Amino acid sequence: MGTGEFVALYCLNSLFWKWIISWGGAHWLEGWKAMALLEWFAWPWNAEQIRLYSVVMWGFTTLFFVVGLFKPEWRF
Repeated sequence: MGTGEFVALYCLNSLFWKWIISWGGAHWLEGWKAMALLEWFAWPWNAEQIRLYSVVMWGFTTLFFVVGLFKPEWRF
């Protein structure tokens, strides 16, 4: 995967997490939709728990993005 594709995928991923955290996506995802789009164990979570999960996952994806920028063989 080239650097341009890697950056584009990270930007799309960041938009998804931003939508959940800031633009009302957490309220929309409550219930079975959270199970379908996030994780199977997320279906009973309320909006605040979904936001917390999103912040943590965004942090991990950012960490992997930075590592992948400097070590291209670790990209997946």
